[in-house]
Amino acid sequence: MTMWVFGYGSLIWHPGFEVEERRLARLYNYHRSFCMRSIHHRGTPENPGLVLALDEAEGQYCEGVALRVPEGDEEKVLAYLRERELISSAYLEQRVQVELADGRWVEAVTFVVDIDHVQYCGGLDKEEQARIIARATGGMGPNDEYLFNTVTHLDELGISDADLAWIARRVRVM
Repeated sequence: MTMWVFGYGSLIWHPGFEVEERRLARLYNYHRSFCMRSIHHRGTPENPGLVLALDEAEGQYCEGVALRVPEGDEEKVLAYLRERELISSAYLEQRVQVELADGRWVEAVTFVVDIDHVQYCGGLDKEEQARIIARATGGMGPNDEYLFNTVTHLDELGISDADLAWIARRVRVM
């Protein structure tokens, strides 16, 4: 069975697995948001950073990429993604329908924020997000590096995210 993964943050620029096909894609009723405190990859328990998550938002959508996994690699890729994304159980693994840029609809695995998890922090204003991101570093490096990589790769794909662009400009002057 064909397996797709929907990426909206670091999976866009660092999937960590071989990709057979890559397509621009849209997931409806969610938006990309710095709504999860990072205590492992981009922050620490003492100085949490912020990472992107899909936060439910009726009537909105998130543009990202759909990554098709090579046939036969499905279980290996799922195990890798679960180890990477479910490190603190703040994400929920879901199978969702995404619309590819060519008009096809496919089922994709993605990870959405658990709004009941202690790391959920939806609703922070952009200035507060910028302050947190500017000062946090975790096991995978500085939080601002994660932000800048994501913004750069979204721009390269022609995906506009005004909130992330604003936060990136603000962090650069902090």
